[in-house]
This record gives sequence, structure tokens and C-alpha cells, in this order.
Amino acid sequence: MLRKPLEVIFPEPPLGLDPASLDVAGVPRHVAVIMDGNGRWAKARGKVRLQGHKAGIEAVRETIRCANDVGVDYLTIYSFSSENWKRPADEVSGLMDLFAKTMLAEVDALHEEGVRVKAIGHLDALPPKTRAAFESAWEKTKGNDGMTLLVAVNYGGRTEIVDAVKAYLASAPEGERVALDEDSFGDFLYTAGMPDPDLLIRTSGEMRVSNFLLWQIAYSEMVVTDVLWPDFDRYELLRALLEFQGRNRRFGGV
Repeated sequence: MLRKPLEVIFPEPPLGLDPASLDVAGVPRHVAVIMDGNGRWAKARGKVRLQGHKAGIEAVRETIRCANDVGVDYLTIYSFSSENWKRPADEVSGLMDLFAKTMLAEVDALHEEGVRVKAIGHLDALPPKTRAAFESAWEKTKGNDGMTLLVAVNYGGRTEIVDAVKAYLASAPEGERVALDEDSFGDFLYTAGMPDPDLLIRTSGEMRVSNFLLWQIAYSEMVVTDVLWPDFDRYELLRALLEFQGRNRRFGGV
């Protein structure tokens, strides 16, 4: 459901991009985003990688607000993968500090807009300050009924599937477990109770899914843009939504 008029959400569209062509009834319920290109954005400007991550915060902010305004029900953003610990220690520690500061700075505004904020991944491995910021955001916003923002942090798709199997095995004694099928398996994923992503967006032109929501994106439409993440704005999101609406989703059928 559209939460603001299109002319308010997209006040100054670039030439050739018409917000009125967006079918507001056909906005995807769940959009997932692989936010890529911060490092290349920084390198092209002679900056260190962490400056690229800081520049990407505005793109995160704009994407969240725009997705909420156009009526997306679930937005999942890939903030930090379980493989990202391999990056230089100063970059990782800077990112963890940035996550904590950003979450604490943004949560009140998100709460006012009715957004629920939940982190998914192995949060126990995060620095205490970072973990506390995400936990505090969830406690503050969990009663909201607007868009759900999922922040994938220290997340890996294969690990999520393994964790789901472990959760299933622990759910009940062997003779009392529910019969396992695709639907019931979903109840043990981090995204239990949520629809699978309709649309997966990846920035920076890379053509891979990078261990992100491997179970859930089985039939997601993919839109890959060459735009680096810090340059991604509401109009780039609009382009992705329009491309999605131009697809014929057959789900394996004819």
C-alpha cells in the first residue's frame, strides 16, 4: 500500500523516468538488496574503503525510506557477510562501529515511521556494542506494524540452512517432529513467517548472489545495476521496481 503520493516520494525524477508508470498495486512485497561497490566508489575518489562504507549509509537511508513509502512490506539488506571477517581488521572494526552508531542514530526515526528493525545472522559473534544496538532496535520497534527491515549481518545463506536443519532436529523428539517439506522447512529459517523476496537487487554490476538468502531467492527476480552502492538512490530503486514489473513471473511454468 502506497504510504505517500508518488509525486512526494519522487519529486524530481530524471528525464525519461516517470514515477506515474509505477503500478502501486504491483509493488513487490519483499525486496532484498546486495549492497555492493562501497570500496570501488572510495578507490575511484582516492579515499579509504571505510569512507566508502560511510558514504553508503545515505543510500541505505534513502532506500529504506523510499521502500517504506512505496508500500514494500519487507526489505532485507545485506550489510555484512560471514565471509567479510576476512577483510582487513581496521576495516572490519570500523564497519562494526559504523553499524552501531548508525543503528542508534536512525532507530527513532524508523520507529516513528512504523518500521520494524530486525537483524538476522550470527549476532553472538558481533562486538557487544554492535550487538546491543541491533537488539535495542528490535526491542524498540518490534511492536510496529509497518515495513519490516531485515539487516543481514554476520550472515551466510549456507549457514542459515544448516541452522534450520539443526533447529528442526531440536524442535521435538524424532517421533514427534512435523513432516518436513518445503513449507515447513521455511518455519526454521531466520525469515520464518515472512514471504520470500520477490525482487533481488544487486549493485555494482557483479553477477552473483554471494551466499545471500540461498533458500529464499529460488524464484526471485534479479535486477543487477552497474551503479555503485553509494550512488544508489530512490530513482535507482524506482528503475529496479519498474524493471521488476515488466517481468513475466512464471515460477517454472509456461
